[in-house]
Amino acid sequence: MSTLETVAASGAPAGTSPDHSPATTPGGARVARDVPVPAGFDMRRHLSGIGSRMAGPANVILQLSWPGVGYGVMNSRVHDGSAMLHPIKRARTTFTYLAVSMLGTEEDRTAFRKAVNGQHAKVVSTPDEPVQYRAMDPRLQLWVAACLYYGTVDMIEKMHGPLDEQTADALYAHCSRFGTSLQVPAEMWPKDRAAFAEYWEEGLKEVHIDPDVRDFLLRLTTLQNFPRRMRRLAPFNVFVTTGFLPQEFREQMGLPWNEEMQARFDKLMRRLGRIERALPTQARIFPFNVLLANMRRRLRTGKALV
Repeated sequence: MSTLETVAASGAPAGTSPDHSPATTPGGARVARDVPVPAGFDMRRHLSGIGSRMAGPANVILQLSWPGVGYGVMNSRVHDGSAMLHPIKRARTTFTYLAVSMLGTEEDRTAFRKAVNGQHAKVVSTPDEPVQYRAMDPRLQLWVAACLYYGTVDMIEKMHGPLDEQTADALYAHCSRFGTSLQVPAEMWPKDRAAFAEYWEEGLKEVHIDPDVRDFLLRLTTLQNFPRRMRRLAPFNVFVTTGFLPQEFREQMGLPWNEEMQARFDKLMRRLGRIERALPTQARIFPFNVLLANMRRRLRTGKALV
């Protein structure tokens, strides 16, 4: 087991309580849970409801390309959160998590973390499975968080062009919350974008989409988990999903791509970027604002968050 996989017997990383709330040192000082973000940084300027819906399926493929994540999601015994059985509920939970991570307060994230932990604690491999996994594993969660950050920057740049260095650094720090909002301690997040690039290259060495996971992902990409009338959108979803995938992932998924398709995809992204830049903030970040408000309402009324 690597040092990144070492966790306390409770299942929480060192420096946190089992629900990953801030712990204290023997002297009583609080241990920082999140990576510091430069003052004045406003994540709302970089959230994209349109882009997230477009790029989301491709990001699922990135995340599940690690066998531990792929088999964990595919074989999860938490059926009420299954993307195949309950796609709308799963989408709502996932996008709410993104909203809470990126826009929520510390109290929001603590409440949602506890709810997600209750589900993740049940996602553990059985001895006869070909891949061993545990959804509470910070190492697997770090890969998922890294994919979400990678996808966020990729989506922004495809729609709006490159970020300046200062903004890119601030966005990187803020996006650490994709991981620290669950079991990833701040010290596991690569210290800067250069360190992240090294982590990403090392992570690509563990990418392996075997036939079972590929079939599962293709069923999701072709919308086989949705009612028949929605499957008419499958060709467009496959096109956009393939466009957002790096080439090595396209190859492992067996998804064709060529220069003509790339030109069509680039034109679509530029057009969507122009539309998005003309929208007011609340429209641009929809549905994240609505989902965050809904989560807070559910919390106040004692309803389940996931």
